[in-house]
Amino acid sequence: MKFCTHCGGSLRHAIPEGDDRLRHICDACGIVHYLNPKVIAGCIPVWEDRVLLCRRAIEPRLGYWTLPAGFMELGETLAEAARREAREEANVEVELGPLYTLFSLPHISQVYAFFRARMLEERFSAGAESLEARLFGEAEIPWDELSFDTVRRSLRLFFTDLRNGGGFVFRMEDIGPDAWKRRGEEIG
Repeated sequence: MKFCTHCGGSLRHAIPEGDDRLRHICDACGIVHYLNPKVIAGCIPVWEDRVLLCRRAIEPRLGYWTLPAGFMELGETLAEAARREAREEANVEVELGPLYTLFSLPHISQVYAFFRARMLEERFSAGAESLEARLFGEAEIPWDELSFDTVRRSLRLFFTDLRNGGGFVFRMEDIGPDAWKRRGEEIG
């Protein structure tokens, strides 16, 4: 940031009084601009023992498979964002279950939250940001064509819990910048 969104004045990078980290401060009006992580909300839509995935029609990771998820909008709850993303990316209506995975990626200032979800009908199609949408059983998941480590990790945990009798447990983890090195790692 170079200019204040409040008054247009020049910004300097300094630690405000009473704070402990660098912020953008406007010299003209004194406003402190806080830059915070982005929240990505999504779900794991399930029909019987299959999971609905979408092939991305946008960058990043164009052409790769993902769970329906995206940036949370101002004025919506985490659950509302997850349901909206399912509608936008896969034209599917879901009933959200509990929050299932929560990942912090501090190196890119993002937080990912995935709910377990039940598809209300076996009706879906590619939305505006998807090339296609498809149900996959565990053996059919295109593991090498998944878009993000958060998606891969959520799916591995989901199918491990499903195989172990459905004792789904909430997981919260940090994912660092070297996660791509563990792409083939089996979880469970």
